[in-house]
Amino acid sequence: MSAAALTRVPVTIITGFLGAGKTTLLRHILHKAQGHRIAVVVNEFGSLGIDGEILRGCGIEGCRDDDIVELTNGCLCCTVADDFLPTMEALLDRADPPEHVVIETSGLALPKPLLKAFGWPTVRNRMTVDGVITVVDAPAIATGRFADDPEAVAQQRAADPSLDHDNPLAEVFEDQLNAADLIVLNKTDLLSPQELERVEAEVRRLAPRPVRLICATEGKVDPAVLLGIGAEAEADLAARPSHHDAEDGEHEHDDFESFVATVPEQTSVEGFLTLLQDVAAKYDVLRMKGFASVAGKPMRLAVQGVGTRFRHEFDRPLTAGAECTGRIVVIGEKGLAESAIRAALSTAG
Repeated sequence: MSAAALTRVPVTIITGFLGAGKTTLLRHILHKAQGHRIAVVVNEFGSLGIDGEILRGCGIEGCRDDDIVELTNGCLCCTVADDFLPTMEALLDRADPPEHVVIETSGLALPKPLLKAFGWPTVRNRMTVDGVITVVDAPAIATGRFADDPEAVAQQRAADPSLDHDNPLAEVFEDQLNAADLIVLNKTDLLSPQELERVEAEVRRLAPRPVRLICATEGKVDPAVLLGIGAEAEADLAARPSHHDAEDGEHEHDDFESFVATVPEQTSVEGFLTLLQDVAAKYDVLRMKGFASVAGKPMRLAVQGVGTRFRHEFDRPLTAGAECTGRIVVIGEKGLAESAIRAALSTAG
């Protein structure tokens, strides 16, 4: 690390595709912060901020609500001047500025434009990117979620060379890997040893340069490994290739869309999870996350899904007289059957 970097506030960028486990990893960092002043910036692709609300209600000692800043309905790489830079400047100008800043990008974010933002005059002498952590959903790799079918692509291009047949999922995923200083292979407990070995080999094959790779379950990684990398990543852009280096203003997340669906009070947890899984499978939904109430339950039900894999918990008490209607963020590729999905989710599972 250079002498100049030592005088600047370190920033850790946590990136990774939808549902990889970024918020879980971040929550673990906050839980183990041991009194260090860590500010968090959370970016959401949709208009409803789920991850920021989860973190604000984490109940972790020393984790203050005003240390968590949420930027919704956009991508940091597109809103640098309007949203990102003023947010970072405001954190630095506090009476008690943070000792470390952690940015959780949206699952569809391209990290490189965000790295470039740290070269802007208002922040380049005050902050440095300590490291880019890319969280990878190991089971998604195992099932081929980001893989192209080379033969099918070749046939499509031969039939019509003018068509764009790139896989937007693969490109976002690869850009996130390309930016990494550390790769966290998450949810490894869901794979057999043989599957994990294949996934590790695939991730190492896709990474453009040798970087440290560690395996994790539930995002449980020692913060000492995650913070203090000293990469000064903003000064190392050439080593972090992007599919979009030659493009001006085009962003891969233009291939995705999101909306918020309301859901009625549910009759059972199991029925609701089955409903969500059925909707995800039928309409090829990439990601669903949000909250609902369940009849007879005093706690709010939080759900998070990647494809048809869902997890749930009762995360906090419902206040007396609280509205029973829940809200679910739905994310998928362009062309989502929004009306049909809304109709399906309007039933009580």
